[in-house]
Amino acid sequence: MLRFLLFLTALIGAMPANAQQAGIMVEDHGFPIIVDTTDRPDGPLVIDGCELKPGAVCPGADLRNANLSGLDLGGADFRGAKLTRADLSHGSMKGIDLSGADLRGANLEKSQLQGMKAPGADLTGADLDYTRLAGADFSGANMTAVSMEASWAPKARFVGATIVAANLSEAKFYNADLAEAHLESNNIRFAIWEGVHMENCTGCPLDW
Repeated sequence: MLRFLLFLTALIGAMPANAQQAGIMVEDHGFPIIVDTTDRPDGPLVIDGCELKPGAVCPGADLRNANLSGLDLGGADFRGAKLTRADLSHGSMKGIDLSGADLRGANLEKSQLQGMKAPGADLTGADLDYTRLAGADFSGANMTAVSMEASWAPKARFVGATIVAANLSEAKFYNADLAEAHLESNNIRFAIWEGVHMENCTGCPLDW
């Protein structure tokens, strides 16, 4: 036993100091030693060739299931990106372009999304609780089963959008545009629709 402990001490001492501190994979006789770490590397995160930073240009990027929580992606171009079940919560994404993106099951909770462009995007089952959506554009988007609890969406555009079986509880839609939208079976408890344009909207709460 003493001989084994001496061998183990010598082995650990022979490891490069930077490898031990960084928590990276180190080879030991062909067997990997993996130390878990939640620390992100320094500098912008790169996934599928996309450098994730403000103003990034990554149309069509495959970011499915990616952890992008807390990132600053303001003004980025993610048109047509695959973001299924991606974690975009607590992010700063003002003016981001998500036109035609696949955001099914994505988590955008508590993110800053003012001026976001998402026409034609698929947000089925996405979480937008407590988001800031002033001036965002969801024209023609599929928002089936989306959750927007307590979101702030003044002057947002939902023209022609499909909003079915969604949680809109306590959402604020001041002066939003829901013309031609289709609403059905939604939870609109305590939602505010003051000044909303509802021309040719199906299922809009005209008598709220």
